[in-house]
Amino acid sequence: MTSHSRAADDESFENKRGIFSSYFYRLAEFFWFNSPNQNRKGTEFSNNTHGDAIVRSSEKIVVVNAPGKDPAIKHTLSCSLEELYQGATKTVKITRQVADRRGLLKGPRALLMVFLVLFLFCGMERSLTREIEEILTIDTKPGWKKGTEITFEEKGNERPNVTPADVVFIVDEKPHSEFTRDGNDLIVTRRISVAEAFTGYTVHLTTLDGRSLTLPINDVIHPNYQKVVPNEGMPILGDPSKRGILKIKFDIRFPTRISALQKAGIRRLFGP
Repeated sequence: MTSHSRAADDESFENKRGIFSSYFYRLAEFFWFNSPNQNRKGTEFSNNTHGDAIVRSSEKIVVVNAPGKDPAIKHTLSCSLEELYQGATKTVKITRQVADRRGLLKGPRALLMVFLVLFLFCGMERSLTREIEEILTIDTKPGWKKGTEITFEEKGNERPNVTPADVVFIVDEKPHSEFTRDGNDLIVTRRISVAEAFTGYTVHLTTLDGRSLTLPINDVIHPNYQKVVPNEGMPILGDPSKRGILKIKFDIRFPTRISALQKAGIRRLFGP
């Protein structure tokens, strides 16, 4: 073997040893530094007489690069107006990958090396995690609006040297069959006839918290008319005792044609 080829082999060996060492410490950090009971000042690795791996705290400083953090994972949380009016408890099931540390500290150090080799050369990184399901509970508050964000910190997938992503739920409002929301106000539209517009109309409706409202209207209802009811809108976040207003608008049904007799009657009624 020539000196040139021997030097190339030595360089290759050094590169492989460097890669191996790097992954060893990353793997060790993954299994021990991320342990919830681990002292972050440093660790020493040794074996007892049975060959089991032992992790002991030490006072020496170990330099560990600050991990990055995965981008937030965002989901839509659809809420009815009733849920945003009264408040509600909603549950969401998520599935995520977490570090699988079961049994990894019980075997001899040689077993750790086997795992490391498989990790490096056989693409075993995925097998170091396991899939779990979690139920997240969200308590909606009276007055929450579309776009409100609820954050569960670090509930994303776990992987080495990366802080799990936050899971963020963004409130969206479901369409309602009766009410439309405008900020803290609620809007209801009633379709009425011309006769009702002139002679009076009574509004009957059920509020978002189940109360029955009866609102007689004796005014002449013109196309731009609206009835304003104080304190019957959405709760104001931070002070649920206060509410916005309820606006009742009207869609007047005008006839497409009337008879000559009806025209004469209208002239007599509204003429000079």
